[in-house]
Amino acid sequence: MRTSAGQKIRKQEMSFVCSDLLGGLSEKIIGQPEALKAIVPYLETYQAGLAPEGRPAGVFLLLGPTGTGKTRTVEVLADLLHGSEKSLLRVDCGEFQMDHEVAKLIGAPPGYLGHRETQPWITQQKLNAVSSEHCELSLVLFDEIEKAAPSLMRLLLGVLDRATLRLGDSSTVSFERTLIFLTSNTGAKEMMRQILPAFGFGGGTGTDEGDQARRVDRAGAASLRKKFSPEFLNRIDATISYGPLGRASIESILDLQIRDLERLIEERLGPAAFRVEVLPEARRFLLARGAAPEYGARDLRRTVERHLAHPLAGLVARDGIAPDGMVKVSVAADGATLEFLCEERRPAGRRPLRTDLRRVDYLVLAEDASSGAPTLV
Repeated sequence: MRTSAGQKIRKQEMSFVCSDLLGGLSEKIIGQPEALKAIVPYLETYQAGLAPEGRPAGVFLLLGPTGTGKTRTVEVLADLLHGSEKSLLRVDCGEFQMDHEVAKLIGAPPGYLGHRETQPWITQQKLNAVSSEHCELSLVLFDEIEKAAPSLMRLLLGVLDRATLRLGDSSTVSFERTLIFLTSNTGAKEMMRQILPAFGFGGGTGTDEGDQARRVDRAGAASLRKKFSPEFLNRIDATISYGPLGRASIESILDLQIRDLERLIEERLGPAAFRVEVLPEARRFLLARGAAPEYGARDLRRTVERHLAHPLAGLVARDGIAPDGMVKVSVAADGATLEFLCEERRPAGRRPLRTDLRRVDYLVLAEDASSGAPTLV
């Protein structure tokens, strides 16, 4: 079999991308190893030039409860392939719940009001714009596909099967060089019931992880057959079930979110950046308030923003942290509040701006009894 010049260039461009893609995904997507293993082979197949012609490079249905990492997987993949989490074409299917709203996606056809004035949501230019010089594959995300109108589902049949979408002005969009992801919460309650059974005779029985994963997959597959037509499911290359996150996964996600906050401080503040040390008791404080199985990592993210990021932002706004300083976060003596210890340090090579450089500021984060919002006292 001969390899064309275009295939050689494509292999050279993507060789470094697929070399450690699974490792890069595993660092950012916690607790879903089987889900990640299902995506990488399709990238390697495309890199090798063996992807089938006339079809998308891969079509994935990401299934599971909220906050388990479905949308985050696509964002991290976009970052690894193109250098930015925003390098993807995202379609929020909640905006296309009525049949007439599909015209916003492809443009109004000739003879209809708004023809030529209605710009299609998906065009070939927009699709090409989310690729990069390192990787020609474009990522397309149809978020919460179960909310889409029946006419949008019928429209997707041609896209998933022939990689072609015809717009209202009769122009076509090719999806051959795309990875298409569809996320859905269909069957989330049934899947959660397999992991966290309700009170009763089955509530205390323990099972191994392999049997648990199989039961989750069966519950998800049964829900899919009720919601989607057989011809739609037959066009999906891989259905990936995302299970609820365990305690260890939540702890790893907390570490990842704290590192992201530290990196954000360094990037945004530049020379005025400072360091943050979250002590073990403060981590347990955050986990106790943010580790909810039914909400997944999203509840933990809100907890970190509310109890850690917002107070730090208040300190920055009031110029309460010296450049190159250290903020230690611990739990107050009452056990119900967080305590922020700001140690001021004089930057090396600079003249002191204050005379009290050895002063230490104590700030306590408490919850207002009426609103529950955090306040600095």
